[in-house]
Amino acid sequence: MPLDKSYLEYPHRSRGMDHDRYDWSMLTDRKAVNWPNGKKLALWINVSLQFFPLDQKGVPIKPPGGMTMPYPDLRHYSLRDYGNRVGIYRLLKAFDKYNVKATYAVNAELTKRVPYLMSALKERGAEFLGHGWNMDTIHHNDMEDEADIIKRSLDVLSEYSSREVSGWLSPGRFESDKTPEYLVDTGVKYFCDWVNDDMPYEFRTGNGPLIAMPLSNELEDRFILLSNLHSEQSYADQIKDAADMLISEAQEQGGRVLGLSLHPWMMGQPHRIKVLEDILDYLMSNEDVWSASASEILEHWQNQQ
Repeated sequence: MPLDKSYLEYPHRSRGMDHDRYDWSMLTDRKAVNWPNGKKLALWINVSLQFFPLDQKGVPIKPPGGMTMPYPDLRHYSLRDYGNRVGIYRLLKAFDKYNVKATYAVNAELTKRVPYLMSALKERGAEFLGHGWNMDTIHHNDMEDEADIIKRSLDVLSEYSSREVSGWLSPGRFESDKTPEYLVDTGVKYFCDWVNDDMPYEFRTGNGPLIAMPLSNELEDRFILLSNLHSEQSYADQIKDAADMLISEAQEQGGRVLGLSLHPWMMGQPHRIKVLEDILDYLMSNEDVWSASASEILEHWQNQQ
């Protein structure tokens, strides 16, 4: 039978996309951005600090990186704990060694579960992003208390860090139709759920503007190593290739952003940390690379719009 015509009737039928969340545009047509000291590439390292409950409910879907075996899945549960207890400190040492500034997306529940780690990050003056309550609290349209969960997560993280938390990364990047609106209501200025650009852009919500920041999913350690089953060397090569390409584009089109998402339970492993150090050495040895926090990149971008 022929396809019913109503199947192609969307609420927002428009050029390039089918929604009204932002203006469609070619990256090459936008105003060129200049990073400090003539740098071409802004390097944004985001470390996801997460808590996966052992009694994971997986409603409406299992969280990426969560438990996969029948309860109690101690193998995966303890590996995630390893990241927050052992692996993260290897990452911190690597960041210090190569003078890299990182941003940390934190599940609010971790403020109670790993106070030693949160205190260490606070002492470093770390910048935090809201990352939901925990990784089993997935945001979706049937979540009746989503606004309260977002507010509680941000309030707890802000209180613990003694500073405003203005960024957000949804657990698993899952959203409801209203997640962006709830974020604006709580004072969030930027979020990292949408992976459709190499530069920040203005995102519309019914409660005011929000900035979408380009945190690549394609270059995420979990995606490349665990989902795609690529080797560590391939992971390093892909990041280096991406940096080279973005710097090449920036020579004519203005500054670019390279957002790298790291998970301590993956890259903090003893057999992988040298791969991360090799990547950081390659990037920070390039005079065109500027290592910055997410809010610093956002501020410089906004000042030039």
